[in-house]
Amino acid sequence: MEHHFPLFHGPSSFIHHQSGSGSVLLVVVLLVALLAAVVMGHLQVNTEEIQLMRNHVGGAEALATAEAGLNDALAQLRQDPGWRVGYADKPFGSGFYTVVVGGSTVTSTAATSRGFVAKIQAEITRGTGDSASVVEVSKLRINK
Repeated sequence: MEHHFPLFHGPSSFIHHQSGSGSVLLVVVLLVALLAAVVMGHLQVNTEEIQLMRNHVGGAEALATAEAGLNDALAQLRQDPGWRVGYADKPFGSGFYTVVVGGSTVTSTAATSRGFVAKIQAEITRGTGDSASVVEVSKLRINK
């Protein structure tokens, strides 16, 4: 039975063999670093998208609350054309709205529990005589 052993050709062959495995290790480390950077970039983008979505939902919630305040005021004006009291911090959902009635302008400002704010302002005309309960919105301004 014959055994084949690798031949030792001196220290230079040993050093050459190790430097080859060192370059493979360097390539692997660089690839791992590159993959880690890509993953961290994706996580950052996803975090920003989640925050954008939260802001969008919070803004929509505040706008819906302000709209509810405006609708509440218009309903009150239909029942009582002389109503001018408005509402101060009236609870609605997870927030509240404030309505100010001034002349032919109704302004509803809302805030949510998470700090989002929206404002709706309506220019209205009221009916006279038999149509006193008619309230028409001629102009609507949102967040101005």
